[in-house]
Amino acid sequence: MIRRVILAAVLMGCGAATVLPPAAHAQGLPSSRTELAYSYAPLVKKVSPAVVNIYTTTTARVQRRLPFPFPGMPQQGGDRVQNSLGSGVLVRPDGLIVTNAHVVKGADEIRVVLADRREFEAKLITQDERYDLALLRIEGAEEKFPFLELRDSDSIEVGDVVLAIGNPFGLNQTVTSGIVSAVARSAGGINDSNFFLQTDAAINPGNSGGALVALDGRLIGINTAIYSQSGGSVGIGFATPSNIVERMIATGTQGGRIVRPWLGVSMQRVTPDLAAGFGLSRPAGLVVKEVFANGPGATAGLKRNDVIVGIREQAIDDEAALRFRLSTLNVDTTVPVKIMRGGKEQIVQLKLAAPPEDPPRDLSQLDGRQPLSGASVVNMSPAVAEEMGLAEWRPGIVIVDVKPGAYAGRFVRPGDMILAVNGQDVKSVADLKKRVASGINSISVGRDGVIFPVQFR
Repeated sequence: MIRRVILAAVLMGCGAATVLPPAAHAQGLPSSRTELAYSYAPLVKKVSPAVVNIYTTTTARVQRRLPFPFPGMPQQGGDRVQNSLGSGVLVRPDGLIVTNAHVVKGADEIRVVLADRREFEAKLITQDERYDLALLRIEGAEEKFPFLELRDSDSIEVGDVVLAIGNPFGLNQTVTSGIVSAVARSAGGINDSNFFLQTDAAINPGNSGGALVALDGRLIGINTAIYSQSGGSVGIGFATPSNIVERMIATGTQGGRIVRPWLGVSMQRVTPDLAAGFGLSRPAGLVVKEVFANGPGATAGLKRNDVIVGIREQAIDDEAALRFRLSTLNVDTTVPVKIMRGGKEQIVQLKLAAPPEDPPRDLSQLDGRQPLSGASVVNMSPAVAEEMGLAEWRPGIVIVDVKPGAYAGRFVRPGDMILAVNGQDVKSVADLKKRVASGINSISVGRDGVIFPVQFR
């Protein structure tokens, strides 16, 4: 279908002989490029040398089947080399590069091509698939590379003009422009943070790991994903905010990983009904359902039915916002938390703590002729909940893995909680093993806040 755009102009006046006042006369022709049009060229020249093209090579073992095999003849195996491409951003003069974890996942060889077409081998320093971020370092080069400084992504507002720079479809140094369409956008299923800057700057396959920059030339995000039903850009792109990237750089270069601090409380989202009951002007924030003894929340004085509405002057509207804000904060720091208590606003000082592994996880794989055979389970704890990207935790048993093709895969999946067996609650892995040994007729599974029973014959 060919779409036609019709431009219509309506001229209004008092007649052909009307004389316009001097102020209405047309301006003269522009005498310079500056007067002709505003250009992003100076900005692009400044930032593009820090954006690189990333080529990866992965060797996969494949089974080659003969078209007409003889009985007893072994099938031939072989290696298949897979190539992929993406983008990355130099963030330090020593050759440190930030990209998406999915760009370099499983790569045997990583090659980096700079804007000036020089090529270098790169080494994977660390990656965090939960946040879809990875750190690389250029090898064998004793020089200072161009790099981008990071800007506080909380300073970005909807409507700000941004540039997306990357290598879509292998087209080196492609620049697109747009605006910030939304901040604090929750987009589930992309990474553990589920918290992004949204932009309408065109982003396509190969842009992953590229730069989203503000007009001051600083990095505000790493282009991560797009929403598209066709595979091409439809003007809905997502970038991981620079505040998460900064935390990844700080922890990853030291050999650690991003650990989301633990508040020591159980919460639920504020619904319109709850907002009315708590006297809130709108449904926003998280209601404290339970305060765990000796946790950071208890020490700070949080109470049941408090409504958390902000952390460090940043609004908390839902679980995704809370996960993101905590991901940008360090353990052992004290932060002001804004709460609503009894219809009045209060500020409490809360010292963040690492999520404890209490009780110990007791990782166990269930085997034998029973419905949960092939499932690996652990005792749920705040540490396990943080690793699995859960906003909160409750005591019980959680499934962390299911062997491919295992019988348990018909009923459960990683992240499910086993709440009861044969109608009786199970509190620990040891308790579950005893129930399994006695025979399973039914189980109660908790998934995404919903409890459903599974009966076996």
